[in-house]
Amino acid sequence: MDTQKEALQRIITTLANKNDEIQNFIDTLSHVLKGVQGNSAKVLSDLDEEFDGLYSVLDEMKESMTNRIKQEQAHKTQELQNQLSQCTNALESSEELLEFASRTMDIKEPEEFTKAARQIKDRVTMAAAFRLSLKPKVSDNMTYLMVDFSQERQTIQGLKFLPVPKAPEIDPADCIVADNCVTVSWQMPEEDNKIDHYVLEYRKTNYDGLPRVKDERCWETVDDIKGTEYTLSGLKFDSKYMNFRVRACNKAVAGEYSDPVTLETKALIFGLDNTSSHLNLKVEDSYVEWDPMGGKSQESKVKGKENKGSATPSPKRTSVTSRPPVSRGSRDRFTGESYTVLGDTTIESGQHYWEVKAQKDCKSYSVGVTYKTIGKFDQLGKTNTSWCLHVNNWLQTTFAAKHNNKAKALEVAVPDKIGVYCDFDGGQLSFYNSETKQLLHSFKTKFTQPVVPAFMAWCGGITLYTGLQVPSAVRTLQKAENGLSGSSSSLTSNAQ
Repeated sequence: MDTQKEALQRIITTLANKNDEIQNFIDTLSHVLKGVQGNSAKVLSDLDEEFDGLYSVLDEMKESMTNRIKQEQAHKTQELQNQLSQCTNALESSEELLEFASRTMDIKEPEEFTKAARQIKDRVTMAAAFRLSLKPKVSDNMTYLMVDFSQERQTIQGLKFLPVPKAPEIDPADCIVADNCVTVSWQMPEEDNKIDHYVLEYRKTNYDGLPRVKDERCWETVDDIKGTEYTLSGLKFDSKYMNFRVRACNKAVAGEYSDPVTLETKALIFGLDNTSSHLNLKVEDSYVEWDPMGGKSQESKVKGKENKGSATPSPKRTSVTSRPPVSRGSRDRFTGESYTVLGDTTIESGQHYWEVKAQKDCKSYSVGVTYKTIGKFDQLGKTNTSWCLHVNNWLQTTFAAKHNNKAKALEVAVPDKIGVYCDFDGGQLSFYNSETKQLLHSFKTKFTQPVVPAFMAWCGGITLYTGLQVPSAVRTLQKAENGLSGSSSSLTSNAQ
């Protein structure tokens, strides 16, 4: 019976996963169909705009050429009309002179004839008819203004849609995820020397497999990538996976997206648990600050706003708006001089890394891990179930590793930011200078219970940085550091 139930449960799980996969594909198809409609309308609009622009250019060219022909026609007409007018006037004058000369031939009186002949001779010398050019100033030829658009017509008839680059191919095996960086590599299915650049798009997701259409973050874009590889650096891995896709672009258009790939971006994400903090601590998701009036101000607010006879008055702090109100009992998780706050996530296996940065004027702070059984009055490092680095800037600076009420002074400068590496399965807790990756100290133990990140702050505040992968330099140093045991032998224990 139990075996059959287990088998049926596996079938149910398989069917549920398949249904979820099909539903995601249906959503994808609907999204693509909607995209086809929208993109088709856009390219049709673009086509109309391009042809309208082409028509406009042709109309402008036609108008310009027509005006040129009309101007040439007007010029030649004017020249010929002027020349025709001059010739007509000259002809009339010449005909009048010819008639006068003919009448002169009939004069009998010698003196009168001589006088008339002399006049005719003078008028002939000055006659316009003898100064005229009998060649037209312009010709009637207009062939130099003819056009032949056969080549242009052939070009227009050869118009085609723009050549689109093929979709690149991303090989997940060539992609690298390390040190909160992702290097994505791709290649073209065939050589294309017209490609000008690539566009890479990425987004975070908590789903493995193909990207989903619904309930996902927007794609972020990196444009104008000249090579076939790109590295995204300084990422916070606050999701389980990241989707990537890339497209090639020539000078005119962008091609199809590559098939999307999903890469795992695994890292520990946690915040500070304000329900487990000392009343004198102001706690936000990734920041904690000591408040000397925290407890007193809460008590005064309780007396002013709640019934004095209430057994569990609300300790809600006005400085924290992102957290819901918590009960007074939970805020008594730590009290006295244990200015402690825990992380909101337990560590039960694996290798993890996070960083802490203190305010410059912070007088005292600690960073480490503890079992959840730590007492409300216990300070970090003073029990056999907590391990930490402690910085004390009060009067003089001391820097020490603490565990089981034992302290080991560290002969190194206190870094601006401390990296914490926890190898739960290997029983190792190491601290590093986050910038140089210098090893500050290592605890070796055997964790018998889940641990939780723990922090202490007094007269100042500290900021928490999570979503970080174990740095490659730390992994390398761990291999070398595991061969050394003297640095922390005095604080090594097997905590129960």
